[in-house]
Amino acid sequence: MEQVRLFPLQHKDVLQIGIAFKFNAELKFHLKKLEIIKWTQTHSCFYVEFTQKNKGKLYRHLQKFDCSIDYSELQSYTISPRIDEDLKEFSSYLEGKRYSKSTIGTYCSFILKLLKFQKKPISEYKNRDLELFIEKEIAQQGYSISTHRQCISALKQFEKLHKLDALNVDDIDRPNKSKYLPVVLSKEEVIDIFRATRNLKHRTLLILIYSSGLRIGEALSLKLQDIDVDRRQIYVRNGKGRKDRHVVMAEAFVPLLYNYLTSYKPEKLFVEGKDGNEYSASSVRSVLKLACNRAKIKKHVTPHTLRHSYATHMLENGIDLRHIQALLGHSRPETTMIYTHVTQHDLLKIKSPLDVALKQLSESDKNTENLRLSRNIFD
Repeated sequence: MEQVRLFPLQHKDVLQIGIAFKFNAELKFHLKKLEIIKWTQTHSCFYVEFTQKNKGKLYRHLQKFDCSIDYSELQSYTISPRIDEDLKEFSSYLEGKRYSKSTIGTYCSFILKLLKFQKKPISEYKNRDLELFIEKEIAQQGYSISTHRQCISALKQFEKLHKLDALNVDDIDRPNKSKYLPVVLSKEEVIDIFRATRNLKHRTLLILIYSSGLRIGEALSLKLQDIDVDRRQIYVRNGKGRKDRHVVMAEAFVPLLYNYLTSYKPEKLFVEGKDGNEYSASSVRSVLKLACNRAKIKKHVTPHTLRHSYATHMLENGIDLRHIQALLGHSRPETTMIYTHVTQHDLLKIKSPLDVALKQLSESDKNTENLRLSRNIFD
């Protein structure tokens, strides 16, 4: 009898039920008959979204096959019918406000934590209950400042949905946003990464992200019909903030594009995953990480680092900040201004006071050899 293990799986910022078993063609075929079943290349397993309804559907479907089901790892993740209904209501509320699927998944994960942490009915919630949740489940668990801020945003929507007099999330302190400078690659490092990416599809995708300054989600949802080779433009639909924009296509990208299209023959999306579905962002991150290792680049590089590098290199090339803002799809110029802090265009002209001091000392005494810090003066 085949053994099937069900386990909690965090994938695409949403809690899923992972399905693990030794390869069995008949079992695989049986699983794929269930319409909610999906495959993740990143984790190399089938999965369904973790809801009580899906859990029941999956269990009943597996019972039709001669297999033993181990769901012990799901016990601590079991959601009560009450919590499941509350979560569905919150998710439906966010959908009505036209939040993105990614945001809904993130916010629902926070509210699920809250509902499991606080055992009392929602109607009895007070601000202190939310504060305790943040203290115990977010701050003390080592989550980042940005995650903490996301949690507060989720709680704000939760408050708006339930309209409780005892709740006022505005009174809960939101930590100040961390002001980190983005990691930026040199132009040489960017080329090294491309050369270290051996797969044609992967290389084409990474070059597209850098050369046009795309977000990872924009690149993965890009349709073939939105690529205008004649005008050397790409039409980005429904970008962040639901904004459309045009971006520039690099001349050097065109031959690579034709090579890729001829070799892979995508039908609808620019980059297609299995069965023509959207390619996984986590797969792109893995590809980029492998390329960085091959290129011996030690910086923490993500697909968004390529976008940061695009903007910084554009600024260093003398492109006006307003044009860069439009190409990146930024709503506010302040967002684009961060690249003025990392550009090397003017910084490279600045001399360290150490270099100036050594040069002045050398010039003041023509008989003195060039001062070298590697030599001990008392030798």
